[in-house]
Amino acid sequence: MSEVNGINYIITNNVNSSQKVSQKSKFGLYLIGITGGIATAISIVCFPFISPALRKICLPFVPATSQQIQNVLKALEGRSGSLIDLGSGDGRIVFATAKAGFKAYGIELNLWLVWYSKLKALITRSSLQTTFIKQNLWKHNLKRYNNIVLFGVDQMMKDIETKFIKELQEDCIIIACRFPLPTMTEIKIIGEGNDTVWVYKISKKLQ
Repeated sequence: MSEVNGINYIITNNVNSSQKVSQKSKFGLYLIGITGGIATAISIVCFPFISPALRKICLPFVPATSQQIQNVLKALEGRSGSLIDLGSGDGRIVFATAKAGFKAYGIELNLWLVWYSKLKALITRSSLQTTFIKQNLWKHNLKRYNNIVLFGVDQMMKDIETKFIKELQEDCIIIACRFPLPTMTEIKIIGEGNDTVWVYKISKKLQ
């Protein structure tokens, strides 16, 4: 009888151990699944922010500072008409210039930032004064705009200057932030350090 009880004990322990192992295995699979799902979601969300670094010319999202915005607005004093921010990010330049009376556009390749800007425009009831476009700025014709704002990077300034000269109309104002244009002569410089903006004006001589 004791041998039978011993066998039952061994079988019961083996069954319980198997169940515990099975439960641990299921928990491990659930954990892997959850972790993988979170990693995938993070990758999907972050890719539009990281992807600029994978392009030939990198234009990363770096929000404009309050001082930079004030310098842009100062550069636009006495101006009116349409304005486009090339690489508008979260839209802060677009919203600030729209508030100053411009019909303000923002062009941005990052879909998440475009959605964020459009949502903010709805919340702040500024949809009529602002427009956000999801597009590569190199493919967007700038002929219709009276004022251009660009927070560029050094390696793109030569090519963007060529685009400006080719497409912009006479008397259009260009406000270059962080880096100047390589060959055009600025009409004024506002600010200093990282907050510096260079102001240029298109003339027929450049066409």
